[in-house]
Amino acid sequence: MAFSNGGRTQTSLAEINMTPLIDVVLVLLLIFMLTAPVLQSGIDVAVPKTRSVNQVTEERQVVTINKDQIVFLQDKQVNINDLPTLLRNGSANPAKKIIYLRADERVPFGAFASVMDAVKRAGITNISIVTQPIEK
Repeated sequence: MAFSNGGRTQTSLAEINMTPLIDVVLVLLLIFMLTAPVLQSGIDVAVPKTRSVNQVTEERQVVTINKDQIVFLQDKQVNINDLPTLLRNGSANPAKKIIYLRADERVPFGAFASVMDAVKRAGITNISIVTQPIEK
Protein backbone atom coordinates (compact mmCIF):
# COMPACT_ATOMS: atom_id res chain seq x y z
CA MET A 1 0.00 0.00 0.00
CA ALA A 2 1.50 3.32 -1.02
CA PHE A 3 0.61 6.88 -0.11
CA SER A 4 1.39 9.99 -2.07
CA ASN A 5 2.57 12.95 -0.06
CA GLY A 6 3.54 15.99 -2.09
CA GLY A 7 5.30 14.10 -4.85
CA ARG A 8 6.96 11.51 -2.55
CA THR A 9 5.64 7.99 -2.26
CA GLN A 10 5.61 6.41 1.19
CA THR A 11 4.78 2.87 2.20
CA SER A 12 2.99 1.95 5.41
CA LEU A 13 4.50 -0.53 7.80
CA ALA A 14 1.98 -3.10 9.00
CA GLU A 15 2.87 -4.41 12.44
CA ILE A 16 0.98 -6.73 14.70
CA ASN A 17 0.45 -5.31 18.16
CA MET A 18 1.78 -8.04 20.47
CA THR A 19 0.64 -6.51 23.77
CA PRO A 20 -2.98 -7.82 23.69
CA LEU A 21 -1.75 -11.25 22.61
CA ILE A 22 0.74 -11.42 25.48
CA ASP A 23 -1.95 -10.28 27.94
CA VAL A 24 -4.31 -13.03 26.83
CA VAL A 25 -1.61 -15.71 26.98
CA LEU A 26 -0.55 -14.67 30.49
CA VAL A 27 -4.15 -14.70 31.73
CA LEU A 28 -4.68 -18.18 30.27
CA LEU A 29 -1.44 -19.38 31.83
CA LEU A 30 -2.53 -18.04 35.20
CA ILE A 31 -5.93 -19.73 34.92
CA PHE A 32 -4.36 -23.09 34.04
CA MET A 33 -1.83 -22.82 36.86
CA LEU A 34 -4.59 -22.19 39.40
CA THR A 35 -6.97 -24.88 38.15
CA ALA A 36 -4.48 -27.70 37.46
CA PRO A 37 -4.07 -28.78 41.12
CA VAL A 38 -7.84 -28.78 41.58
CA LEU A 39 -8.36 -30.98 38.52
CA GLN A 40 -5.87 -33.57 39.73
CA SER A 41 -8.52 -35.55 41.53
CA GLY A 42 -11.98 -34.63 42.71
CA ILE A 43 -12.13 -37.30 45.42
CA ASP A 44 -11.34 -36.11 48.94
CA VAL A 45 -8.79 -38.51 50.41
CA ALA A 46 -6.47 -37.94 53.37
CA VAL A 47 -3.49 -40.02 52.25
CA PRO A 48 -1.01 -41.18 54.90
CA LYS A 49 2.10 -39.11 55.60
CA THR A 50 5.56 -40.64 55.22
CA ARG A 51 9.16 -39.45 55.38
CA SER A 52 10.17 -40.62 51.89
CA VAL A 53 7.99 -39.31 49.08
CA ASN A 54 8.81 -39.27 45.36
CA GLN A 55 7.35 -36.52 43.20
CA VAL A 56 4.82 -37.66 40.60
CA THR A 57 5.94 -36.48 37.17
CA GLU A 58 3.85 -38.51 34.73
CA GLU A 59 0.12 -38.86 34.30
CA ARG A 60 -0.94 -42.39 35.28
CA GLN A 61 -4.16 -44.19 36.07
CA VAL A 62 -5.20 -43.64 39.68
CA VAL A 63 -7.22 -46.05 41.80
CA THR A 64 -8.65 -44.34 44.88
CA ILE A 65 -10.32 -45.70 48.02
CA ASN A 66 -12.12 -43.01 50.02
CA LYS A 67 -12.92 -43.10 53.74
CA ASP A 68 -16.25 -44.88 53.03
CA GLN A 69 -14.33 -47.66 51.22
CA ILE A 70 -15.75 -46.69 47.82
CA VAL A 71 -13.37 -47.50 44.96
CA PHE A 72 -12.76 -45.05 42.10
CA LEU A 73 -10.84 -45.43 38.83
CA GLN A 74 -9.66 -41.92 38.00
CA ASP A 75 -12.75 -39.95 39.17
CA LYS A 76 -15.37 -42.57 38.27
CA GLN A 77 -16.84 -44.85 40.95
CA VAL A 78 -16.39 -48.53 40.08
CA ASN A 79 -17.29 -51.90 41.54
CA ILE A 80 -14.21 -53.68 42.91
CA ASN A 81 -15.22 -56.84 40.98
CA ASP A 82 -15.14 -54.88 37.69
CA LEU A 83 -11.79 -53.24 38.44
CA PRO A 84 -9.53 -55.92 36.82
CA THR A 85 -11.51 -55.77 33.57
CA LEU A 86 -11.49 -51.96 33.50
CA LEU A 87 -7.75 -51.82 34.14
CA ARG A 88 -7.00 -54.36 31.38
CA ASN A 89 -8.93 -52.31 28.77
CA GLY A 90 -6.92 -49.94 26.62
CA SER A 91 -3.52 -51.50 27.24
CA ALA A 92 -1.83 -54.15 25.13
CA ASN A 93 0.56 -55.25 27.89
CA PRO A 94 -0.78 -54.77 31.43
CA ALA A 95 2.57 -55.91 32.92
CA LYS A 96 4.14 -52.62 31.74
CA LYS A 97 1.32 -50.49 33.13
CA ILE A 98 1.86 -48.41 36.28
CA ILE A 99 -1.01 -47.69 38.68
CA TYR A 100 -1.12 -45.11 41.46
CA LEU A 101 -3.10 -46.33 44.47
CA ARG A 102 -4.50 -43.64 46.77
CA ALA A 103 -6.23 -44.70 49.97
CA ASP A 104 -7.59 -42.67 52.83
CA GLU A 105 -5.58 -43.25 55.99
CA ARG A 106 -8.76 -44.42 57.78
CA VAL A 107 -9.38 -47.28 55.32
CA PRO A 108 -8.95 -50.71 56.96
CA PHE A 109 -6.08 -52.81 55.65
CA GLY A 110 -8.53 -55.50 54.45
CA ALA A 111 -10.19 -53.08 51.99
CA PHE A 112 -6.78 -51.87 50.83
CA ALA A 113 -5.58 -55.46 50.29
CA SER A 114 -8.74 -56.31 48.31
CA VAL A 115 -8.11 -53.44 45.91
CA MET A 116 -4.42 -54.41 45.58
CA ASP A 117 -5.54 -57.95 44.74
CA ALA A 118 -7.98 -56.66 42.10
CA VAL A 119 -5.19 -54.62 40.48
CA LYS A 120 -2.87 -57.65 40.49
CA ARG A 121 -5.63 -59.80 38.94
CA ALA A 122 -5.58 -57.35 36.02
CA GLY A 123 -1.95 -58.39 35.46
CA ILE A 124 -0.51 -55.12 36.77
CA THR A 125 2.38 -55.62 39.17
CA ASN A 126 3.84 -52.10 39.19
CA ILE A 127 1.73 -50.34 41.85
CA SER A 128 2.80 -47.08 43.47
CA ILE A 129 1.15 -46.11 46.74
CA VAL A 130 0.45 -42.38 47.01
CA THR A 131 1.48 -40.66 50.26
CA GLN A 132 2.17 -37.11 51.45
CA PRO A 133 5.40 -35.88 52.97
CA ILE A 134 5.53 -35.24 56.70
CA GLU A 135 5.58 -31.49 57.27
CA LYS A 136 8.23 -30.23 59.67
